[in-house]
Amino acid sequence: MTKGLKGLKGHRITVEPSGRHVRVVHGGQVLAESGAALVLRETGCPDRYYIPAEDVRLDLLTPSGTTTHCPFKGDASYWSLPDAADLVWTYPDPKPEVAEIKDHLCFYDAEVS
Repeated sequence: MTKGLKGLKGHRITVEPSGRHVRVVHGGQVLAESGAALVLRETGCPDRYYIPAEDVRLDLLTPSGTTTHCPFKGDASYWSLPDAADLVWTYPDPKPEVAEIKDHLCFYDAEVS
């Protein structure tokens, strides 16, 4: 199922099953691997893969104190590796229009294949 959100000045977000096996590697270490990832497409941003928490190596990550706010998705919290601050983010209580990304994590500056 594809859900879309149209916002200000043509801003658009869609969330749908990625339809592919996603593997996330950072520094040669596999951080996540999933056949159930979602792809979020947002105007002006690269496609982002949101991976179910159960498919992420949470034992390797440490919650950070960083939070950000997106007017379209909600408030994000971040996780870090010892050598990569705020590498991962999640929306614990996303806006209803992107509710599918709840309990999913997304990786920044990691190799996604």
